[in-house]
Amino acid sequence: METGGGERRAGERGPLLLPLAFTGALVLLALTPRVQANPSLTASFWGAAAVLALWQAALLAGLAGRTGPRTLVVNLRPQHWVQALVQLSVFVYWGWFWRPVYDMAVLILAQIVFAYAFDMLLAWSRRERYTLGFGPFPIIFSINLFLWFRDDWFALQFLMIALGFMGKEYIRWRREGISRHIFNPSAFSLGFFSLALIVTGTTGLTWGYEIASTLTLAPGIYTFLFLAGLVVMYFFAITPVAGTAAAVLFGASALYGSVTGVPYFLDSEIPAAVFLGLHLLVTDPSTSPRTTLGKAIFGGLYGLGVFGLYWLLGAAGAPTFYDKLLCVPLLNLCVPWIDALVRTWRERRPLEGWRERLRAAVGPRPNLAHMGVWIVFFVAMTALGRTDGLHPGDRVPFWEEACAEGRRKACARLIEVETTYCNDRSAWACNELGRHLREGVLTDADPRAANAYFGRACELRFQAACLNLLDTSRVARTDPKELDLRLLLRQGGLNLMDAPGSELYGRACTHGWTFACERMGAGA
Repeated sequence: METGGGERRAGERGPLLLPLAFTGALVLLALTPRVQANPSLTASFWGAAAVLALWQAALLAGLAGRTGPRTLVVNLRPQHWVQALVQLSVFVYWGWFWRPVYDMAVLILAQIVFAYAFDMLLAWSRRERYTLGFGPFPIIFSINLFLWFRDDWFALQFLMIALGFMGKEYIRWRREGISRHIFNPSAFSLGFFSLALIVTGTTGLTWGYEIASTLTLAPGIYTFLFLAGLVVMYFFAITPVAGTAAAVLFGASALYGSVTGVPYFLDSEIPAAVFLGLHLLVTDPSTSPRTTLGKAIFGGLYGLGVFGLYWLLGAAGAPTFYDKLLCVPLLNLCVPWIDALVRTWRERRPLEGWRERLRAAVGPRPNLAHMGVWIVFFVAMTALGRTDGLHPGDRVPFWEEACAEGRRKACARLIEVETTYCNDRSAWACNELGRHLREGVLTDADPRAANAYFGRACELRFQAACLNLLDTSRVARTDPKELDLRLLLRQGGLNLMDAPGSELYGRACTHGWTFACERMGAGA
């Protein structure tokens, strides 16, 4: 819709002052304590503001003496503001349990301000008219739900935003007789930068790993994302995309688990960050197929793409959390072929009767029928313990047992799990890593690295580790201490720092820790 009186012809070039106002806002944000605390971050803000100011000066100089005005049209599309509100709710909920999200608030606001100014200047450099709405919000929110650059490298965050809007402006095709952008702007930027980070081995410049792994710190995150996703599904009929992607991932993961005896993904059938992606990244209506069948194919290919990329990235030694980001631009390119496939399907006369029966079955409101199927599917996943419940991959004893039985990749997964917990300051996990490196059974022996892990555990007052430092001819082990259990029993949720001892050991027993079950029995 266009707001009444929304269009303004700028003989005096008044609308061109609007990006100047956004540039000024960016300058003010550069003066906040959050930005001033890091000189490199401050410099990135000043650099971005300078680029915008110089661009506006060049644009005004280029328009001097010309008769072509620049116009501003206000168009508040529900597609933008509804999605932005849903994304904002994810930030609020996630950030309540992982505070770095709230610490990013000023930087996210700065990105929105930069995006508006950049988008306006880009549009007015190429044509007379700019449509003002909430469009930049879901783009910026979507980027920040998956990737942040660290403060020292935040200039690349601004560059990532610029690339997304340039891709939207320049990389286009004619679809249904209308010029449209090919790529989901946020997915295009995320995919390009993900590939660059993998090739250059510079993932450490970002918060990518932390973002992917901390979503589950929010209790019931799958249920929250499911409910938030229902809002988008109701308004924009993207249920076949998200639902089919989830079904393919769940089915492929379950099949792999039944064959190998271990989960495909580390601690879930569908990682929480992937579950977020299939709701709020791949579902952009503008860059996905229009038909129900086309959407289902699109979602199914996303599920297969994530499944395959997880294996490929792991085999290449690259961070696996990029799996959900790399395949979206490729899928955007496939939309014409998917549309052509659907047209071919529809032209087959023998299938006409089948299609009519299907339309009659779903009734006059097919989107509600699709949502109903998705709700049943999610409830079934939850009942099977494959969302917010205890998953086998959450349990360290499961990986110890699977490794001892020689199941596929179980020993490598055990070391990966213990490394994660050691990084979280679990002394028991650090001692176990030192043991593996000293014994050289599960991995190559490395005495120096073993002593480093023993030293870290000893500093955390784990007596067995101190003994291992003193006597290199032996390996001392003992059960996790209470503080270790508070870190080891998260089930993809919060550290249990305030849980009473009875609850803690009861949970440990549920996880398969035999000593905890024995202690509970002795206490009884």
